[in-house]
Amino acid sequence: MSNDTHAIEAPSGIRLNRRFSVAPMMDFTDRYCRLFHRLLSKHAVLYTEMITTGALIYGDTRRHLHYDKAEHPIALQLGGSDPEALSQSVKLANDYGYDEVNLNCGCPSDRVQSGNFGAALMKDAPLVAKCFKAMKETSDTPITIKHRIGIDDDESYQFLSDFVGTIADAGCQTFIIHARKAWLTGLSPKENREIPPLNYEYVYQLKRDFPDLEVILNGGIKTLEHALDILRHVDGVMMGREAYQNPYLLSDVDQKIYQSKRPQITRKEVIRQFAQTLENELSSGVKLSHMTRHLLGLYKGVPGGRKFRQHISENAHYPNAGIDILFEALNHVMPQ
Repeated sequence: MSNDTHAIEAPSGIRLNRRFSVAPMMDFTDRYCRLFHRLLSKHAVLYTEMITTGALIYGDTRRHLHYDKAEHPIALQLGGSDPEALSQSVKLANDYGYDEVNLNCGCPSDRVQSGNFGAALMKDAPLVAKCFKAMKETSDTPITIKHRIGIDDDESYQFLSDFVGTIADAGCQTFIIHARKAWLTGLSPKENREIPPLNYEYVYQLKRDFPDLEVILNGGIKTLEHALDILRHVDGVMMGREAYQNPYLLSDVDQKIYQSKRPQITRKEVIRQFAQTLENELSSGVKLSHMTRHLLGLYKGVPGGRKFRQHISENAHYPNAGIDILFEALNHVMPQ
């Protein structure tokens, strides 16, 4: 697939190219995770954790929506099923200049189902189309849909094609597809990421049947070589847990996926730059452990990596812990 086929300029002025993105992950992809990932890749699209419409409308809106301009290109993922509430949430987000707003139609957790959104929305494509229209009418920001290939016993290609076709008829151009179905009962969210088999061919067929749509594949991608192979069939790839657990692979994304000439950043330089963020946030009262937890996999597979992780895990939670903890951990893998 062409590198720039679907690249667009978002309202922020950022050139948004979804050829590679890091998946929204609850309890993981907070702003500190995204700032860390942005040091590793300048081009990957980064996603917020899913934020429900209720949390935005009735909660601390700024806390949920605030981010650092260094995080661009950044997408906001919303959870909800009421068109009016989604429209209101997009209005609130407009002031923050996100490069994309995504509607979650793929999360299978019980909490999400009780609100009749997430993967449960796949049972009602016309409602998703209404939600999309309500969001799109409120903003110039690109609106996208993230979903599964099916739910429960609705797992035929025809079911997937009809779901996408209904929402595409409403004007949606970008579909991010986790290439597994979701079981709405009987499996935990973790099991729903692992037990239902992957079916890339459904996603590839969807791209062949809807060539004008931007189709992005999520699920089971663990290497950039695998991502490049998938990119021969679809417009983009989205990596989830592997990007979090083995984050240094993101340092190759700009060169291998986007053909950037920028030199690959070293792990040590990532630590040095992230330490500046830590210092600023510590002075604002943020706990060190809340930020450094995202770094634990940075030296995965490197001699001393386990001791690096262990030193941070055992010391960053203390009340007066400072950035010296980080540099002490670094000594386990790079003795000075």
